[in-house]
Amino acid sequence: MMRYMVTGASGGFGGYALDWLRRLAPEDDIVGLIRDPRKAAKVESKGFEVRIGDYGDIDSLMSAFGGVDRLLFISGAPGNRRSEHAHVVEAAKRRGVSFIAYTSLAQADLVHNMLSTDHVFTEAKILQSGIPHTFLRNNWYLENEALLFRHALKTGRLIYMSDEATVGWALKREYAEAAARVLISGNEPEVMELSADPTRYGELAQALEAATGKAIEAVDLDEEQFVEALRDDASEQTVQGMVEVQRLIAHGDLEVESDDFTLALGHSLLGLEDAVKEVLSKQHLL
Repeated sequence: MMRYMVTGASGGFGGYALDWLRRLAPEDDIVGLIRDPRKAAKVESKGFEVRIGDYGDIDSLMSAFGGVDRLLFISGAPGNRRSEHAHVVEAAKRRGVSFIAYTSLAQADLVHNMLSTDHVFTEAKILQSGIPHTFLRNNWYLENEALLFRHALKTGRLIYMSDEATVGWALKREYAEAAARVLISGNEPEVMELSADPTRYGELAQALEAATGKAIEAVDLDEEQFVEALRDDASEQTVQGMVEVQRLIAHGDLEVESDDFTLALGHSLLGLEDAVKEVLSKQHLL
């Protein structure tokens, strides 16, 4: 029997991954790891075994990883990510985990930004552990643009500040499906650049217009204009985070051309217009 574990099982990505694993492996072979015991019922109600483990507590991970063969290691939230991720890798090694699929970032070893450094650190830890692995270098979730979609539907302008740089947007559930399939296979390349076709914000605006039937103009702003435009739509912290992301996009950090995504999935990605419709529907914007 092969035992598969998904970390962050009560989160969005983890939930999608569990649902996909159920289609690919017996339910009794699938385990979800969550940090907060109060969220266990949500995962258990779907029929999955739940174990409690906190990235910040290696003893809890040592206990939770018992009997696990393959681990879908979903990266944690920024903050203490390096020490927490080191705990995950160490516990996996000591517990004899035979394969790790880790959700990393596009071109992690080739770029340097506020997101990439922790992923480079974690990839190195996994390499040092000697555990067979695949680094799933995810590009960008289309859901991350929901705030800009909301603003665009209100103003008719899809704003951005990254010039003609491209992004490989895809749905979170598509990245999660790829992760589940790689976990089941356990025999994929050590690094997979998971990216949809490189797409500019102008093309994203066209897809948003087609999805809604509303006139949408793509507008490239400078940083001051971008911040001012979103001032009433989100907190200062959220807007500043978006500014940082726009900077890395402008730098070309998410410009990737790769067939790895469709290779991992075994089928094509959803078209951009339909993917935008899906995001809008989930955000109750359609």
